[in-house]
Amino acid sequence: MMTKVSIDREECTGCSQCWEDCPEVFEEGPDDNLSRIVKKYRTDDDGAEGDIPDDLVECARDAADSCPVEVITVD
Repeated sequence: MMTKVSIDREECTGCSQCWEDCPEVFEEGPDDNLSRIVKKYRTDDDGAEGDIPDDLVECARDAADSCPVEVITVD
């Protein structure tokens, strides 16, 4: 089973909180310094959407909860 994760990259501030909390799912984009989903789980080219395995859902939710601008959604 996979869970959808998305980032509103236009509203992301690049604070680093998500990739510090959950580096298995999130990383810093090298071109814009904004958060994106790691290549392994990406479902689009810019890293705004992805599908993660169940064992990473709690990690991703913790990262979403710690995001100061609330741009991460875990469905």
